[in-house]
Amino acid sequence: MNLNQRLLDVYDCLFAAYGSQHWWPADTTLEIIVGAILTQSAAWPNVEKALANFKNAGALSARGLRQIKEEKLALLLYPVGYYKTKARKIKAFADMLFQRYEGDLDRLLAIPVVELRSLLLSTHGIGPETADAIILYASGQASFVIDAYTRRIFSRLGLGPAGDDYESWQGMFMANLQPNVQAFKEYHALIDRHAKSFCRKKPLCSPCPLLAFCPTGNLRSLSPSCNKNNRRASN
Repeated sequence: MNLNQRLLDVYDCLFAAYGSQHWWPADTTLEIIVGAILTQSAAWPNVEKALANFKNAGALSARGLRQIKEEKLALLLYPVGYYKTKARKIKAFADMLFQRYEGDLDRLLAIPVVELRSLLLSTHGIGPETADAIILYASGQASFVIDAYTRRIFSRLGLGPAGDDYESWQGMFMANLQPNVQAFKEYHALIDRHAKSFCRKKPLCSPCPLLAFCPTGNLRSLSPSCNKNNRRASN
């Protein structure tokens, strides 16, 4: 069975187990971007608290982010931890947006994915995972997001790339799946859901929906045993 088929089978099993995850939970594109920056090393419920602080302060707009003082911004971000560092990151994004695109978020997000990714990575505090989350969920362009959960699950499945760096992991998915924005969003959300439900640091292998694929779960057969009616990653 080739790698493309194995990745599709994993997707099918996860979708059959959990259904659509309806990510990213946000009211605006800018909220997605701010959330992507804040979620680094932070639990999502704490990110939601910080975003609520933003909204209550009337600062969750491009101009609001540009005008707010960094010290005040840091106080709004207190729930997520590393709040002073994250305040600098958000201010850096706002500065880039105004310096390059006069605060026009739509213009920024409309540029081609390679150029957009390069620009984001050159912005203080935005690494590959955050850049790809912004590209996928805010810009609506296909860029597979790799996080610690992805590495954990697929390493246990024996499906990791030759290298262990971010680009190698992303390249594995991008080379073996059709570039489909909705499918990439769903796959990333399902991976995170599964990592929190079963494939934890100490995995719950016995009831795991991916047990039929997983050497770590002491089952050698790679024959899928789940419903494939919901295959979307192949579209």
